[in-house]
Amino acid sequence: MKSEWFKDWFNTQEYLNVYQHRNENDAEKHIKLIFNNVKVFPGFNVLDMACGAGRHAILLAKKGLSVTAVDLSENLLSIAKQTAEKENLIIHFVHSDIRDFRSTIRFDLVLNLFTSFGYFETDEENIATLQKAYDLLEVDGYFVLDFFNSYFLKQNLVEITEENINDAKIHQFRKIKNDRITKKIVITKDGEISTYEESVRMFSKDELVSALTKIGFDIYKTFGDFLGKEFDKLSSPRLILICKK
Repeated sequence: MKSEWFKDWFNTQEYLNVYQHRNENDAEKHIKLIFNNVKVFPGFNVLDMACGAGRHAILLAKKGLSVTAVDLSENLLSIAKQTAEKENLIIHFVHSDIRDFRSTIRFDLVLNLFTSFGYFETDEENIATLQKAYDLLEVDGYFVLDFFNSYFLKQNLVEITEENINDAKIHQFRKIKNDRITKKIVITKDGEISTYEESVRMFSKDELVSALTKIGFDIYKTFGDFLGKEFDKLSSPRLILICKK
């Protein structure tokens, strides 16, 4: 597997097809949870780390926030920019690896949503992303990290799935090895086969809380899904940490 698999995979049309179930309704629930638990005011500077196709950035801009949205995928950024233009929204889109992103602005709110964390090979690189969020925040600013609940995933791993999307047959093969969840995605369309891979470090809640507090964050609130349910190690599919600088 390529160590930086995300550079190619997130820049393909196939990625959008596989993850098309991530819709606007989901994004609205995510933003609603954040607004219900973080004091956000019009004009606040918000950073969407790994913004993808911009669903959250668009909603934030509609609420009157000053949004900077960063992503490595030119394809996803292009879609986000087109949507913002159609909605007559001003969003500062930045094409960058989050490791290389720099800003003279300090943000009131930083978001890292939909498991946009844990992609890198080493723990040091991954934790550096959390450090960057801290460094880019204003004092008393908030950081929201949305990650999967590693314990729940281990106990409920579906190793193989098959579905048909847009005239393509998509097989996904998942396994856990060396504290990483890996996925092989095989797409068959018009007689042609394309193969992609994903690999994400499976940080536990304790590991993330330890890393965040060591950096200097206070853990403000913890949820087990974007409906705001209390986190439960055994049953929560997600781990959502709202942290304060």
